[in-house]
Amino acid sequence: MSDDHDLSGRSGRLIEEHRTFDSRVAFFHVIVGAILLILASGLAYQQLTRARTYSLTEQQQTERRIIIPGPRGNIYDRQGVLLVGNEPRFTVVLYLDELQQDFFRESIRIRNNYRATGDRDLPTWNQLEQIAHITVAQRYLDQVNAILGRSDQIDANSFKQHFNRRLYMPYTLVEDLSADDFAKLLEHLPVRSPLQLYTAIERFYPFGSAASHVLGYVGAADSAEPEDFPGEDLKTFSMRGTVGRDGLEKRFDAGLQGQSGGSIFRVDQAGYKVNPPIEERRPVQGKNLRTSLDIDLQLAAESALQDLGEQLGTAVALDPRTGEVLVLASKPDYDLNKFYPHMTQATVADIQARGAWPNVAIGQSGAGLFPPGSTFKTIVTIAGLRRGTLSPTDTSIDCEGHVRIGNRVFSCDNGNGHHGRLDLREAIAKSCDIYFWEHALMIGPQAIADEARRFHLDQPTGIELPGEPRKGMIIPDPAWKKKARDEAWTEGDTANMAIGQGDVLVTPLIMACYAASLARNETYTVPTLLHDPNRPQQHTEPIGLTPEQRSVLIDGMEGCTKPGGTAEYFSTVEDQKIPGVRIAGKTGTAQYGNHLNIAWFICFAPIENPEIAIAVAIRSDSPGENYGGGRNAGPVADAILKKFFEKLSRPSPNTIAGVARVTH
Repeated sequence: MSDDHDLSGRSGRLIEEHRTFDSRVAFFHVIVGAILLILASGLAYQQLTRARTYSLTEQQQTERRIIIPGPRGNIYDRQGVLLVGNEPRFTVVLYLDELQQDFFRESIRIRNNYRATGDRDLPTWNQLEQIAHITVAQRYLDQVNAILGRSDQIDANSFKQHFNRRLYMPYTLVEDLSADDFAKLLEHLPVRSPLQLYTAIERFYPFGSAASHVLGYVGAADSAEPEDFPGEDLKTFSMRGTVGRDGLEKRFDAGLQGQSGGSIFRVDQAGYKVNPPIEERRPVQGKNLRTSLDIDLQLAAESALQDLGEQLGTAVALDPRTGEVLVLASKPDYDLNKFYPHMTQATVADIQARGAWPNVAIGQSGAGLFPPGSTFKTIVTIAGLRRGTLSPTDTSIDCEGHVRIGNRVFSCDNGNGHHGRLDLREAIAKSCDIYFWEHALMIGPQAIADEARRFHLDQPTGIELPGEPRKGMIIPDPAWKKKARDEAWTEGDTANMAIGQGDVLVTPLIMACYAASLARNETYTVPTLLHDPNRPQQHTEPIGLTPEQRSVLIDGMEGCTKPGGTAEYFSTVEDQKIPGVRIAGKTGTAQYGNHLNIAWFICFAPIENPEIAIAVAIRSDSPGENYGGGRNAGPVADAILKKFFEKLSRPSPNTIAGVARVTH
């Protein structure tokens, strides 16, 4: 009994000891629980918080985005005639991402061939694949060669670069197919084949070099991102787009640019595309642009300039009522169609050799900044009339052919004759230098300069073209000469300015605007290259002449185009007469550079209700202050006027409707 009792007692103590709290065990439980909680939290974070990151990473590894540029908008003349459009360019392309099995089988075949020869120097698998890629591509190209009778070969370097960088884009095998070749391939190539015909869109200029400096050209550029198109984080490949590099193409690039489209594809582990696309959006053509140019007048001007040979020349014609530019021609020029699909080095060299890059009409790159010659005598006339120092009936000046001003003897009409006593009308018509030299000294240089600046002859016109200089136009006066050269003004400077020489510099466009302002009896004209059939007439500050004074000025300018005037060509050459049209004009020939002259002619017509204003400037080596403008520049203006009034008698119908105008 006692033994049993002892045993039970020990047993009770054992049970009691087992139930006693052990702090070390409890601490262990806490540690394990904390670890499990951390693991659970981490798992939740990985599963929930970073799920988006993993999903995005997976997308970036398995999805690709391709951007396709939209076609550019068309450019039309004021009548709706197409000046710049888009035309298809046919190519043969190979979709490499569809050739995965072909490449693999070819790699195996090449490896087996190496083994069969017993060659121990076996290429690596990567090298075998590269050989297979070229071999397969050439095999497809040979199909094209067989149909077209060609022997083209794959360029290994360009192919390798394309394969490594742009596998998802079609590889071009043959560019610039003719229409006949395209038809042959369309008939003989299998429909379901990685070898396909591809139609690219490129710029097309129906009139070649006509208005080339105005229209401008485009260059290659990456296509713009489609708006609100998903996949910004995906690896993206873009078909090459275009961007305006000069002329209207550059100035209105934002509106002419089409809206890019695109596709998102899933790719497999090897990088090959899996069809169909996950997302797709078609590109949209850009806005059309309707210009103020009249292509018929433009062609007439360029043809007349071309008849003068390789001389630098320009012609600008405006509607004086609205400022819309009808003609803006600059020679030498270039054929815009030679810029595509690639501008060759030969084309660039030719343009540079002929000095054809600048737009002379607007003074681009300093070309076209010329002294205006005797056309400036109309400014002297206005300055004298407004200040009362010049009377319309004054005949006090007797032109004997020579006059001493300061220490120099100045000759009128190159010393070949004299005009005698003239009134203002006759002095303008015959462009008598001595008459204007003498009166300019009475008027004073500051008054003449102030008048020229009132007509904005020293300011850019603001036309919608890149390249018009902000500076470079010069209307000198005593303060200008002191600042520019630290020299005092002389009477000889006044004499030079009176006939538009010396330091006076303007552009042909500025002088066309001046002619338009004279036509409206106002002081300046703002030109525009955009056509608006509802554009209101411009109104600027009136010139400020009395009706009698204006009549004398206009009569003198009309006398310029009549027998005995410096542009009598308009009325004495039978084939060049424009019956029933009264023309107010002014010639000029200014010395320029090394023994060169700038032959000028400005005009507007008809005098009763002016509808067109013109300025022509031609660089030549023909002498003659009075007659160079009438002989060389006058016929170009006449060609424009004849075409203009011919069209007025039989207006051309508008060939398009509802052309969207790109605003600026």
